[in-house]
Amino acid sequence: MGNFTCLIAGLPLALLSGFLTPKSAVAQQTAAATTLADTTRQNVSLGEVVVAASKVEESFLQSPVTVEKLNARALRLTPAPSFFDAIEHLKGVQVITPSLSFKVINARGFTNTTNVRFAQLVDGIDNQAPHIGGPIGNVLGPSDLDVQAVEIVPGTAAALYGLNAINGLANFNTKNPFRSEGLSLQQKTGVNHINDSNSGAKLFSETSVRYAKVLTPKLAFKVNGTYLRGYDWIANDQTELNPNGNSTTNLFGAENPAQDPVNSYGNESSNRSTLTLGGKSYSVARTGYNEKDVVDYHLQTIKYDAALHYKPSASTELAYTYRGTVLDNVYQRSNRFRLENYHLQQHALQLTTPVVQARAYITTENTGKSYNLRSAAENLDRSYKPDAVWNQDYTTAWNAATAAGQTVAQAHTGARTAADAGRLQPGTPKFKQQLSALADINNWDQGAALRVQADLVHAEGQVNLAEALRRSGNQWPTVLDLLVGADHRTYIIKPDGNYFINPEANKDPLNDNLTYSKTGGFVQAGARFLDERIRLTATLRADKNDYFSTRFNPRFTAVYSPTRQHNFRVSYQSGYRFPSLFEGFSNVNSGQVKRIGGLRVMSDGVFENSYLRSSIDAFNTAVTAAVNANTSAASAAEKRRLAIEQNQNRLVRTPYTYLKPEYIKSLELGYKAALLPGGRLLLDVDFYYNSYRDFIAQVEAYVPKTNNPDSAAIYLSNRATQNRYRLWTNAQSQVYNYGGSLGLRYELAGNYLAGGSVTYTRLDRTESGDGLEDGFNTPRWAYNLSVGNENAYKNFGFGVNYRWQARYYSQTFLVNGYVPAYHTLDAQVSYTVAAPNLRFKLGASNLLNEYYVSYLGGPSVGGLYYLAVTYGL
Repeated sequence: MGNFTCLIAGLPLALLSGFLTPKSAVAQQTAAATTLADTTRQNVSLGEVVVAASKVEESFLQSPVTVEKLNARALRLTPAPSFFDAIEHLKGVQVITPSLSFKVINARGFTNTTNVRFAQLVDGIDNQAPHIGGPIGNVLGPSDLDVQAVEIVPGTAAALYGLNAINGLANFNTKNPFRSEGLSLQQKTGVNHINDSNSGAKLFSETSVRYAKVLTPKLAFKVNGTYLRGYDWIANDQTELNPNGNSTTNLFGAENPAQDPVNSYGNESSNRSTLTLGGKSYSVARTGYNEKDVVDYHLQTIKYDAALHYKPSASTELAYTYRGTVLDNVYQRSNRFRLENYHLQQHALQLTTPVVQARAYITTENTGKSYNLRSAAENLDRSYKPDAVWNQDYTTAWNAATAAGQTVAQAHTGARTAADAGRLQPGTPKFKQQLSALADINNWDQGAALRVQADLVHAEGQVNLAEALRRSGNQWPTVLDLLVGADHRTYIIKPDGNYFINPEANKDPLNDNLTYSKTGGFVQAGARFLDERIRLTATLRADKNDYFSTRFNPRFTAVYSPTRQHNFRVSYQSGYRFPSLFEGFSNVNSGQVKRIGGLRVMSDGVFENSYLRSSIDAFNTAVTAAVNANTSAASAAEKRRLAIEQNQNRLVRTPYTYLKPEYIKSLELGYKAALLPGGRLLLDVDFYYNSYRDFIAQVEAYVPKTNNPDSAAIYLSNRATQNRYRLWTNAQSQVYNYGGSLGLRYELAGNYLAGGSVTYTRLDRTESGDGLEDGFNTPRWAYNLSVGNENAYKNFGFGVNYRWQARYYSQTFLVNGYVPAYHTLDAQVSYTVAAPNLRFKLGASNLLNEYYVSYLGGPSVGGLYYLAVTYGL
């Protein structure tokens, strides 16, 4: 924060403007294709409208909740390689990077690599991958050529949208072919992995085309296509996760036979055995493989869409849209995956009138030839030698080495070399052949394939009753608003026998489709008083999800505008998040641990009879320490029996139970003002306080293979005599977090636009911390500074953005620890040729090429340097 203060102090007031509150437009933004001078001087800030905050058009300044925006001008100025990358520069928004072509948006804390708490929409249509419950970056979204504006609502939006949007939502508005026709082309060519110790420099290319045509006054269409190729960021963190695995025998660092580097797979806890060697117990792991050994980092995305728009009247529009994508990249949940030949498709039909808005869509997903990197590494090791054989070879070699006079550490090194005889070597033809074979076996205890086929079917509609009454001739007051809406969603999964089965007793678990549905609706009433200086709205939403009773979400908002330029806002709302498909119904064998959904229909009886893995680990660590400390003449078996008896009180029965929906209550205050003549200085301040309960998270719990609780400790001391589970459940903690942000945007003379913002986010307290709640995974401080001009000198323009975030504690199932603070400088220079309407943009993200990780276990992100040539935009 000291650095931030220093930077601010050294800049003129102009540089404090809020790039994080860049201007945006509604999905149907008027064709007001104003010139740059008009945009700067005609009080656009005062007249802009948004739709994401209340599902109706309303003043940007008078929005009852925080809305962050990017409009066409802001997108032209951004030095980010794409509009999706530019979202990271918005106030209050956090973005993490699991892959070059897969980024995750979040706001206000509790993020993860598959953020099912934040909804992502395109023209109001959810673009999630159905079985994941969240989007894969922007692979099913618009290209830079077709995006009109971006609206972000940080904070819960569940009262209006449902959709599990308890942390917020993003809506990408695309260009309407009636108002934006013609041919546009864009070619981006770039390079990354400069000075990367894991790779040489690699080329990046993205080609996009858009064509729109008005066929008649009532009929228009558009088509888009994008082809992206590149080389993904590499995850090669060798930090040791198990440094004390053999502390009782004083084996540390390279001498530790149970090493588990972060991005090395096949040597995790489930790949370790306790071997008795020379009368002592040692934890010994299989050798494992680095991530870069088992994945092809070449990435490719092909996406395409087409839309047909029909206008039976001037105020009514019907549109059919088809979107599709095929992708190869790296994706991350608890483990990292290679998505290969992964398909998503979507068909959508939308009706828009002044009174009625309705849409229906279906999204289909096929994971193609994707596979789990951890399972691939585990089973590569086991494919040439099963664990039992490897352990025996290790034991034999260790005994021979110590008998020959070698030290314990030397004996472990030699034993590993002997046991690894015949191990498949990365890059060899035999290794590649076996990896390909494992990637096609749909059982993670034997192979690594991800073979899921899923559909999402959704329909929704809303009616502006106040507008309907006014149009029917009733004397409905213009200051009273009334909106109602309803929606229904069904997920349909084809069981694959590894990832999903149908758990219903009367269904075939492998042939009958699994369905999971939700129905909801809302009513929203609003009123304006004192010549519209005061605006009040009240919303009530109800949702009924399969396996759960009906839940209600209220929202109350108030906006006070003493003048058009000054607007104070307050809102209170609640929200529920229902379990995703994966959280509720997963059925995966992985690394000899079965991951099962937390709904009772999936895990009946497991919670009641299980013990916490954390307590089992502590118990077995204590047993090993006791055995190794016992210098008596007793046999190894007797030492172990005594150690088990002495430490069995460390075992803890699982206190968790079957899934419930997550719940949030949120209070938000804000102030937005357009200051200086013409509203050239825009100020936006917000503060929020959230209360969460029933976080949906995972717990590892093991069930002893005995019905006698008195012998549970004996069974839990041996992996062969226990059933091991990873279960989805709810944390027992009550969690609070709060924060706020401040952003400014300043329109300077000469069409310069400067901005700055600062965001503060903090986890307040946990009443009964159980260590299970999802990690907060959010920096306490972050700030952005920007300045740009589209035509600074003779058609030359530029844009610069600097972003910094503080270090934060990252808590995931892969690794826990601190993510170092990092900063990035993005910059671009542009040149515009009026005829034939060409724009050249030379830019860089992370210009200084200082490699960083946005979360632990993720890839190192360096500089991406590119040249974009655009025609017709």
